[in-house]
Amino acid sequence: MNIVITGATSGIGKQLALDYQQEGHTVWAIGRNQKQLDELAQHGIRTGQVDLLSRDQTLAWFNNLERVDLAILSAGSCEYIDMPDFDSNLVSRVMRINVETMAHSIEALLPLLRKSDAPHLAGIGSSAAYVHLPRAEAYGSSKAAVAYLIDTLRISLEPENIAVSLVCPGFVETPLTDLNDFPMPSLISVEAASNCIRKGLAKKSREIHFPKRFTMLLKLLGILPRPLWVKLAQRLRKT
Repeated sequence: MNIVITGATSGIGKQLALDYQQEGHTVWAIGRNQKQLDELAQHGIRTGQVDLLSRDQTLAWFNNLERVDLAILSAGSCEYIDMPDFDSNLVSRVMRINVETMAHSIEALLPLLRKSDAPHLAGIGSSAAYVHLPRAEAYGSSKAAVAYLIDTLRISLEPENIAVSLVCPGFVETPLTDLNDFPMPSLISVEAASNCIRKGLAKKSREIHFPKRFTMLLKLLGILPRPLWVKLAQRLRKT
């Protein structure tokens, strides 16, 4: 397969690039960190230094490719808000990185996916979108937007037989989560995350969430009546 992975210079995206390359696929790793891209190139991975925040640059760069069979949109960031200081610049920054870059990538990649005999588009969201969590006003909102975007694309692209998958990880050990200053239950390695994602994508699963024990709990909490969950979340915040 011809595989494109955005956000491939660290974390889940990087591990996916390495694992798919080891399986014998042609992998394009997209990111901004040239040093990390050079390291991936040493493994035989093709690379592209692209600022996905720039629509023009994104469209122009991907226009050089001929066909894509699987596109994994993994570019993203995470920042938390500490009340009482609400930072609208932080919200804008997170939304742009997590949602706008994905939109630019989708616009650029759809024409290439349409040239594939078995096109597949996957977006990396987060299990944080299942429930409303303290401090996650920006991050959770961005991942909720990603989930809506990907789920809606699945409906819109079904007539073209383009498979669409939403990936919702729990806590994964990455450079981003290394910055977290709170307990992270059911934390898994990036290698385990890559394994879960690749298995799910091979099955063309509509939603891939893991680790199941943790994500299923969040899903159950997410269906609680909203006033009940708000009270519970407030108690958790105080502990």
